[in-house]
Amino acid sequence: MMTYKRILVSLMVLITSACGDNRLLIKIKGSDTEVNLVSTLAEKFHPGHPQYSIAVSGGGSGLGIAALLNGQADIANSSRPLTPAERRLFKAKHMRLIEIVFAEDATAFIVNRQQPIDTITVSDLRTLLSSPSANWRLLTDTNLPVTIYGRQSNSGTHTFIKNKLGINFSSKTIEMNGNAQIIQGIKQDHSGIGYVSAGYLKNNDSQIKALRVSPAKGKPAVSPLEEKAILENKYFFQRPLYQFIRADSWPKVRAFIEFEKSGPGKAVIKASGYYFPPKAVAHIQL
Repeated sequence: MMTYKRILVSLMVLITSACGDNRLLIKIKGSDTEVNLVSTLAEKFHPGHPQYSIAVSGGGSGLGIAALLNGQADIANSSRPLTPAERRLFKAKHMRLIEIVFAEDATAFIVNRQQPIDTITVSDLRTLLSSPSANWRLLTDTNLPVTIYGRQSNSGTHTFIKNKLGINFSSKTIEMNGNAQIIQGIKQDHSGIGYVSAGYLKNNDSQIKALRVSPAKGKPAVSPLEEKAILENKYFFQRPLYQFIRADSWPKVRAFIEFEKSGPGKAVIKASGYYFPPKAVAHIQL
C-alpha cells in the first residue's frame, strides 16, 4: 500500500504537470507486486529529473496491459509475460512494444506465526491450494480446514502460481485486491495460507512467517528471503518482473528505464526486497 508521503508526492507531481509539458508525464499502471517498487524508483528518479511527472498505480498485471492497449498508459508493469491472446490484440492494433525484464521476485507462501510448520513441499501446496476440503491435518496434528487467501484472475501472481503448480485454485479461495490485504488476512486467521511477493516481507512482521519450500520430499527447502539461493535460481517460485512499453513512448520513458538499470536504481530494487536479474532483457515485440 502506498505511504502517505508517496501519495502526496504523486499528487504534487500531477498538479505541477498540468501546467507544464504533457509529453513529460509518464503513466505507469499494472502489477500490485511491482507498484510499491516502481513508486519508490519514481521518487528517487524525480529529484534529478524534475521535468518528469510519473503517475504509478496498481490494479493487477492484466489491468496494466489493458491500459497500455487502450492508450491509457505508457508502461505496463506485469509480473507475467504477455499471453498469446494479448500479443494478437497488440498486433491487430499495429502497436509495437518494448519488453523489459528489470527485476526478479520470489513469491512467498505465508501462514500465521502460530502455525507449527516452517517448510512445505510443492506437492503439498498443490493439494492445499486446489482442494475445497483441504485440512491442516495433512501437515500437522490439528484438524483445521485450510483458508486460502489469493488474488483475482487479472493478477499476474495468480496466473504465475496457477501455472507453476498446474492447478485450478479451490472454489473456496478468498480473492483479495493485493499483497497487503493477503498479509492482513493471514495475521488474523490461524487457518490461512496465502501467497505474496517477498518484497512485501522486507520488514518482516512477527505475526506471519514465510514457509521454506522444497521442490519434492527429501529435497532441500529454500526460503524466498534467501538472497544467495534466489541469485542461484534455487527457489521454485522465483520469476522475472516485466515492463511493457509502447514503442512510441520510448523517447519519453527512456531516461526512467535507464535509471532503473543504473547503480542507484539497482540499490532501490535490492533495498525493496527484490533482485536485479543477472542479465536484464530488452527487446521489441511485434
